[in-house]
Amino acid sequence: MAASDDSAGAAEARGVGGAGGGARPPAARASTSPTGAARAGHLAALAVLGAACWFAWLGNDTTYQVDPATGVASGPYEAWQVLGCVLSLAVAVVLGTVRLGGPTTVVVTTLAFTVAWSVTASADESGLWLVGALLVLVGVAVGASGVAAVTAAVLRRRRARVA
Repeated sequence: MAASDDSAGAAEARGVGGAGGGARPPAARASTSPTGAARAGHLAALAVLGAACWFAWLGNDTTYQVDPATGVASGPYEAWQVLGCVLSLAVAVVLGTVRLGGPTTVVVTTLAFTVAWSVTASADESGLWLVGALLVLVGVAVGASGVAAVTAAVLRRRRARVA
């Protein structure tokens, strides 16, 4: 009886047989994602990474650049800073999606980045920082969703090749 149970379990782990039409059973999926303290640690690390992307690249720069010829001010951010921030946040989303799944990663990184942005921007005297926070929230959520979707598709494709 043990041999038949083992072969049935191995077939289910490969996605062969059983209910679900060839999909991996829940037990096989659950074994690849962290639980308990490990999951909490991954969530905390992801939140720190999301906030760190803001503070490391953009959070400390408040200096506008003035063109001496025209007197036009621009900034405070340079294009390379924004690109670095976006790429760093994309890396955080990829890592989070691999460990925690896409939806959780999108929520955590979006909220962490937006809160970090809001901490800096809330000192704005015009009172428009709340509008900016909403725009940051939506922008990061859309971008993170796209990165998470592509990452999840790549992971599914890799798993299909292995199976």
